[in-house]
Amino acid sequence: MDEITAYVIGVLFVATLVRSTFGFGEALVAVPLLALCVPVEVAVPVAALLSVVVAAGVLAQDARLVDKRSAAWLIATTAIGIPLGLLVLRTVDERVVKIALASVILLFSGWSLLARTRPRLGESRAPLAAAGFVSGVLGGAYGMNGPPLVVYGALRGWDPRQFRATLQAYFLPASLAGVIGYGASGLLTTTVWRDLAWCAPGTIVALVIGRALNRRLETRTFVRWVHGGLIAIALGLVAQSLVRG
Repeated sequence: MDEITAYVIGVLFVATLVRSTFGFGEALVAVPLLALCVPVEVAVPVAALLSVVVAAGVLAQDARLVDKRSAAWLIATTAIGIPLGLLVLRTVDERVVKIALASVILLFSGWSLLARTRPRLGESRAPLAAAGFVSGVLGGAYGMNGPPLVVYGALRGWDPRQFRATLQAYFLPASLAGVIGYGASGLLTTTVWRDLAWCAPGTIVALVIGRALNRRLETRTFVRWVHGGLIAIALGLVAQSLVRG
């Protein structure tokens, strides 16, 4: 095993641990760190395959905890939003969208961390459909499905286990669709599959550890971590916009 392979294994172990513990966030770890040592056309498909594996692993553990109605609505409304996202990709400056999204996330998460009381959504279909639709728009335009879903889950007040499981029920079909696209584009190379195979043992261990950590988190502590992750996403979006500006 060479040094680069060992590095890839370490990065994907940490990324899996983050995703298994909180239900999201592995892309914050995997793609930027992998891209430091391997080509982006390898890093992105590996991350997508890892997302499929992790989502399937979490659902194998805790499928009974999924809010099935919410997951189904999120998937359906995402599909509606994707065509608009493709239009946004062709017509709107990427930096403007990312800065706007980052601003909203920073305001929302900053206020949520500082406020004594937090808003709580009920089971109304309107915000559920809105979250899925915006996720589809952002996913179709820039591959950023996650932030609206995480915001919605935080507002619903799902406990850590339900939050983790329900997001995976969404991410599994979404990630599979991405993997199919990468396969059709010829990006699922031998190198990609080799890296994923090397990481398989560590991925299994990280899934088990992440589940144990998730179950130990109190809801209040978990919410703080969720908003911390959202703030990290927002800052990453700002950094991308500045670098590309």
